[in-house]
Amino acid sequence: MKPNAWITLFCIAGLAPPAAAEATLSVVLNLNADSDVIAARYTCDAGEPFSVQYVNAGLNSLALIPIDGQEVVFVNVVSASGARYVSGPYEWWTKGSDATLSNQFEKGNTAECVYQE
Repeated sequence: MKPNAWITLFCIAGLAPPAAAEATLSVVLNLNADSDVIAARYTCDAGEPFSVQYVNAGLNSLALIPIDGQEVVFVNVVSASGARYVSGPYEWWTKGSDATLSNQFEKGNTAECVYQE
């Protein structure tokens, strides 16, 4: 990634009533020489491999993870061990080559994941 590059994250939410209104949100992060974007591949519960994009830009650390066919933006939060990211009910927690993806609203809904080299 080049210094002073920009990354824009788009989150689009469709709102149905009256005439198919649509809301759009763009977040711009200014990436500098100390920032990076890293792609990593994982497999959960022996399923299909998928890619996670990690964006580290100063105080902003994000993970972009595909869930149910949509790219979901997770933010880094405090963790006693490993790296923990959350987005709504979802939690993505990595430590070494292992990770878990869970839906905190659905008890027992946790996938065990492994980093793929």
